[in-house]
Amino acid sequence: MPTLTRSDVHVNKPLGDIAIATQQDASEYICDKVFPIVPVKKQSDRYIVYNKDYWFRTGAQKRAPATESAGGGYKIDNTPTYYCDKWAYHLDVDDDTRENADDPIDMDRDATEFVIGNLLLRREKLFNARYMSPNTWGGLVLTNSSGVKAAEDFSPAIGWDNANSNPMQEVSKIITNVKRVTAKRINTMVVSDDANECLKQHPLVLNRLTYTDLKVVTEDLLAKLFGVDKYLVASAVENTAQEGAAGEFDFLMTNKFLLTYAAPNPGILKPTAGYIFAWAGRFGNSNLGTRMKTIRMEELEADRIEGEMCFDMHMISPELGVLGTNLIQG
Repeated sequence: MPTLTRSDVHVNKPLGDIAIATQQDASEYICDKVFPIVPVKKQSDRYIVYNKDYWFRTGAQKRAPATESAGGGYKIDNTPTYYCDKWAYHLDVDDDTRENADDPIDMDRDATEFVIGNLLLRREKLFNARYMSPNTWGGLVLTNSSGVKAAEDFSPAIGWDNANSNPMQEVSKIITNVKRVTAKRINTMVVSDDANECLKQHPLVLNRLTYTDLKVVTEDLLAKLFGVDKYLVASAVENTAQEGAAGEFDFLMTNKFLLTYAAPNPGILKPTAGYIFAWAGRFGNSNLGTRMKTIRMEELEADRIEGEMCFDMHMISPELGVLGTNLIQG
C-alpha cells in the first residue's frame, strides 16, 4: 500500500479559518462559552489548583517598632494533570461530485462545516457527560436526617412550570449559599432549552417585563433577573438513530440548569469551577485545539477533508457549581 507523502497532506489554513468561524457562530453549542478555554503547548501536563482556605484567613497583626511583621503563605496543589484526547472526523469529496457541482456550491466549505459540526456535537456530548451528570457538583451542601452534611443536586419543591413557584428566589438563595462558603459569586447560568421556554412564560418573569421597554423575554433580561453575567441556553440536538433508520432527535440537555462560577480568563491563582484545555501547541492547531487538513486520496479519486479537535475537560472546584434537576414537573 503506498504511503502518503508530506505533499499529499496539507494543513489547510483557509479551511481552518472556516472551522473557527463555524465554532464561534454555533450558538446552540455552549461548551466553550461556559468555562475558559486554556490553550496549552503540550498534549498532557500538570496544572495548579489553589487552596481557598489560605486566602480567606487573616493573619495580619499590629507591628511594634523594630519587630518583624507577621507573615505566612499558602499552599497549592500541582498534582492534577490533563490529557488532550484527539478526536477526528473526515468527509471525502470525490472528483466527479466536485466537477458537477453548481457554481454557488462550495464543496470544501460545505465539507468543512459538516466535519466541524460533527466534532462540535461530540464535544458538546462530552461536556454534558462531564458537567451535567448527577451528583458531581459540591456547591449545594445539605444536612440529612442523620445530621450528616453532603453535597446534593438541587430540585425545586414546586416545579418551575407551576405559577406558584419562584425560580428567581430559589436561584438567589443558591447563589448566596455558594458565596458564603467560597467567597465567589455565581456568574454563569446554563439552562436547558425546555427550562428556558418555561421561564420565559413564568408569571413572575412576565411581570418584570412590564417594567422594561422590551416586548419579549430575552436572555439578557433573564440574566439580569437571575443576577448572573452569562445566561446560556443549551439547545444542541442529537439524532441518536443509526444511519439509515428513521431519525430520533432530542436535546442533549433537558430539564436542568447549571449554576457556576467561571473565571472570565484563565489564570494560575484564579478560582474557577472548570477549565477546558485545548492543545494549541501542535502544528497547525488553533487556540481552540482544532486543525483542518486536506488529503489527496488518489485511490478514491477524492480529496479528504479531515478535522481534528484536541481537548480535555476538567472540574477544578466542584464547590463552585450547583446542578438543578427536575425543574419541570407537570
